[in-house]
Amino acid sequence: MLPCYVLLDLETTGSNPVHDRITEVAALRIEQGDVVAKWSRLVHPGQRIPPFIQQLTGIDDAMVADAPAFGAVLPELLALLNGAVLVAHNVRFDHGFLKQAAAREGVDLRVKTLCTVRLSRKLYPQARGHGLDAIMRRHGLHTTARHRAMGDVALLHDWLGIATAELGAPAVQAAAQELLRGGASVPPQLETPIDDIPDGPGVYLFYGEGDVPLYIGKSVRLRGRVLSHFQADHRDAKEMRIAQDVRRVEWRETAGEFGALLLEAQLVKNLQPLLNRQLRRERQLCAWRLADTADALPLLTLVRGDELDPQQFPRLYGTYRSKRQAVESLRTLAQRHALCPQALGLESGKGRCFAHQIGQCKGVCCGKESAAQHHLRLQLALAAERLRAWPFSGPIGLREQDAQHERTDIHVFDQWRHLGTVRTEAELAELLEGRSDDAPGGFDLDTYRLLLGRLLGTKGPPAGLMLLDRR
Repeated sequence: MLPCYVLLDLETTGSNPVHDRITEVAALRIEQGDVVAKWSRLVHPGQRIPPFIQQLTGIDDAMVADAPAFGAVLPELLALLNGAVLVAHNVRFDHGFLKQAAAREGVDLRVKTLCTVRLSRKLYPQARGHGLDAIMRRHGLHTTARHRAMGDVALLHDWLGIATAELGAPAVQAAAQELLRGGASVPPQLETPIDDIPDGPGVYLFYGEGDVPLYIGKSVRLRGRVLSHFQADHRDAKEMRIAQDVRRVEWRETAGEFGALLLEAQLVKNLQPLLNRQLRRERQLCAWRLADTADALPLLTLVRGDELDPQQFPRLYGTYRSKRQAVESLRTLAQRHALCPQALGLESGKGRCFAHQIGQCKGVCCGKESAAQHHLRLQLALAAERLRAWPFSGPIGLREQDAQHERTDIHVFDQWRHLGTVRTEAELAELLEGRSDDAPGGFDLDTYRLLLGRLLGTKGPPAGLMLLDRR
């Protein structure tokens, strides 16, 4: 198949190379078609083996009690791998564990890899399954040591022999060389050809076997960003899960980075992917509204949800993802500026507040500071958190162009709301005709921040700014 390669298999305490550990390693080194070394070691994982794994592999805590740690067998393994291609079934799993375990010993493992799952797909494209059990059924292979490292290595060796006999050594060698040139970093179960993914800006969606995305991301170079997820899976638990579970990739092209950011935020909120931590739907979004008069009690009230009307932004401060976050932020502000927690509505009671007793309030609660002076200090303290009024008399468009791919998008906004993205003047006219000035809700914190950054990020009006008619 290849001039020199090592067939390898691992048994582990779990599927996460960051937290789980290796319990067994087995390998065959093959040079010019001949087995020149056969090597197998049990490894003490330094942690308990879960009952499920014990049942699956037959390796229990007692079996590895006197086994060496991985660091002790690493020199033998490195010698075995020297100058060879690492070949394994779902090689990303084995390579990820080996690289992580070697890194803990201060060794940067660098080795070419080849996945026999992908090789099976290439050699037998008509077959429905390419897991090791499916290969066994397909070719009539048998073993009494399934899920033991050397047992699985022996199965792979037997299968390669059958494939060579059925298809011929040149066909197997050509397929292996093509996969080696193409890079084995792509997950073997991925159904989407990487070359089909465009290399321009846009949003990508990873799907497993279900309809809910695993993860949604954006990039100005889609194909390269997708590949980067697979190249980092041995270092990050989230990337490892993506690489293990992903079955297909979808994408939505945009004219540039700003459009990709907008679309990513929208898709994450609408589709709720399993592994996205940020950009989730803001179900409890809230802000503080300042009273008009200095003697009002309380001076601040919490505004939530649909009450976050952009028309009222000059009186609103902050945008918080929960009531708890809003209250904690206000407490910190009060302590920093010696504001009265009673006047702010953070505490109940009358007369001198506790903060004044310990020197953290200037005394508006007991007449030592005027309400007007306290109100002015509160406004100054809140100034940096004040939400910005919409700076235009009507809707605007931001034109974004990708000359390389001959694409133009117009992102339309009004009162900080993203009304939509269109590509032609006709679509723009239709969007504006169908809009309603009194449509409820629609405020999104991430859109507000993205647009604010775009409008304030340049000296003068941003490139592509269009002032649109109200229609």
